[in-house]
Amino acid sequence: MRPLIHPAIEDVRVEAILHALSDPVRVAIYAGMEDAGCPQTCTRFATILDREIPKSTLSQHFRVLREAGLIRSERQGVEMRNTSRRDEIEQRFPGLIGGIMHAHRVQVAERSKAPV
Repeated sequence: MRPLIHPAIEDVRVEAILHALSDPVRVAIYAGMEDAGCPQTCTRFATILDREIPKSTLSQHFRVLREAGLIRSERQGVEMRNTSRRDEIEQRFPGLIGGIMHAHRVQVAERSKAPV
């Protein structure tokens, strides 16, 4: 198994965070992790935005989030437990994640009000 890459917080770049959260699936995954407030398995997000996400695609999304410094992943048997690194990021970039998550929630609320 390949080792998991977790950048040190001082190596986390705002550009990597913005890139990681620019994808609708990844921002929904990250928001779901934030809402849960506890470690989440990758399979918990196999269905997101009302569509099935293939395992290989889901793995890539988690890799991007991890390498951007947004999450920490730990293998436990055959599962991967993922936690948000929001507290660390908040110290490095105060208000960044809160602003992005607020904008994401506003967008989701607007989308849910749209006529079907």
